[in-house]
Amino acid sequence: MRVLLADDHGMVRDTISAYLESEGRAVVVSVADYVSAMKALDAKGPFDLVFLDFDMPGMNGLNGLSDAVKNHPNQAFAILSGTAPNRIAQEAVELGAIGYVPKSMGAKSLINAVRFMIAGETFVPVSALGGADGKPETEFMKKFSQRERQVLSGLCLGQSNKEIARGLDLQEVTIKLHVRTLCKKMNAKNRTQAVVIAKDAGFE
Repeated sequence: MRVLLADDHGMVRDTISAYLESEGRAVVVSVADYVSAMKALDAKGPFDLVFLDFDMPGMNGLNGLSDAVKNHPNQAFAILSGTAPNRIAQEAVELGAIGYVPKSMGAKSLINAVRFMIAGETFVPVSALGGADGKPETEFMKKFSQRERQVLSGLCLGQSNKEIARGLDLQEVTIKLHVRTLCKKMNAKNRTQAVVIAKDAGFE
């Protein structure tokens, strides 16, 4: 697989490139800023996956992603970040990214995430969704444990049990049990109704 990695921190580029090359047997092209990434994409693309650092020079947050998706509609892009708030993950997917990967992700999980995205699936670790981000806890949220909130966030994003399990590094059967508990707590007949109830309550 061929991956373009754009990040302004040399250590991050070297570490992730080493992961992908040694464990994933990937060919990695790495650059330090957004402009260089677009030039590399024009000259050497398309790639199986392009990682764009949320905070690198020239990126301008999600504006860079939006422009990249617009100019390269058939290219798979993923956001890479160590500092972006949780809401950025969902916003990135809504803008056309195929995934969101925290820089803190371990080597094995990173390789699995990359393979998942290259297979055409959207990857967002559930741990990056549904966090408080400084928002006050609502009465609705108080009903659920932190793990249940993470699973519910995955449901609201439209993820399957398999995707949620992968993001949380849990077994799929465990996610099924959590979904069943969530439905019971919300008096929902199924996961679809649970999502409707959650969104009506302002859960994000």
